[in-house]
Amino acid sequence: MGQLRRILVTGAGGFVGRHLMPELGRRFPWAELVSFRADITDPAATETSVRDVRPDACVHLAGIAAIPEAREHPRRAFAVNLDGTLNLARALLAHAPGCQLIHAGSADCYGASFRSGQPLDESAPLAPLNTYAASKAAADLTLGAMAAESGLRVLRFRPFNHVGPGQSEAFALGSFAAQLRRIARGDAAPVLHVGNLDAERDFLHVNDVVRAYALALGRSDDLPNGTIFNIASGIPRRMRDMVEAMIVSLGIHVSVEIDPTRLRPSDIPRAVGDASRAENLLGWHPDHGIEEIVRSVL
Repeated sequence: MGQLRRILVTGAGGFVGRHLMPELGRRFPWAELVSFRADITDPAATETSVRDVRPDACVHLAGIAAIPEAREHPRRAFAVNLDGTLNLARALLAHAPGCQLIHAGSADCYGASFRSGQPLDESAPLAPLNTYAASKAAADLTLGAMAAESGLRVLRFRPFNHVGPGQSEAFALGSFAAQLRRIARGDAAPVLHVGNLDAERDFLHVNDVVRAYALALGRSDDLPNGTIFNIASGIPRRMRDMVEAMIVSLGIHVSVEIDPTRLRPSDIPRAVGDASRAENLLGWHPDHGIEEIVRSVL
């Protein structure tokens, strides 16, 4: 898409954003990186921010990302994840119509489709099983419609579980790592509280995910508008194996107890993705192995 001059990033201060900003700086050293500062649920404030920046590209990370938070505050989840995304998209169409939007969606949107047990590609139906996934699926589908109907330039990503340094305890591995670190320091009793450890998930290092976003920005002129990309390793990992690897890495002894509040009513046994499209069109593949992922989480 030519030489990018200004890249606007929403959610730049969040978990993924703190890894994305350095990646964009390395790949586009000539570009000005602008952190979105407005309240994305405020249409007027969002429009003003976009009009002032007039970005050539925008990576949209901002959102309610934790499933428990979305379940507890469903109106807020939809206000941010759906309405906020629409506010941003409309502002871009009005004031930066040539801007390439990268939407950070979620593979959690596939929901019930994971019950097949097979790696899902982008053709799998969206069948969300929780409020977070429903709000992200609604935004994903609406952006696709806007690409077809209004000419919005957008690429839609559905990354699988990505983890790494700085992840909140609101997420399973972040919680396990934080608990284990406290135990290792002697600040907590040697008891790890967990949910369903038999579930299998497709884990990625957050740096692999942000690299996919950056690759897409660099190649967006060659990609069909509205293209959807899974970002996945294609390898299912049991939560129990991830926990055991962290315990071994720290060299500690702990007992593991099931915490009923950590069990999801709609949990699925296996969620794994097929990212062949990202490999074929972006030249993307995960560079970080599971041992490195475990170390980085800790």
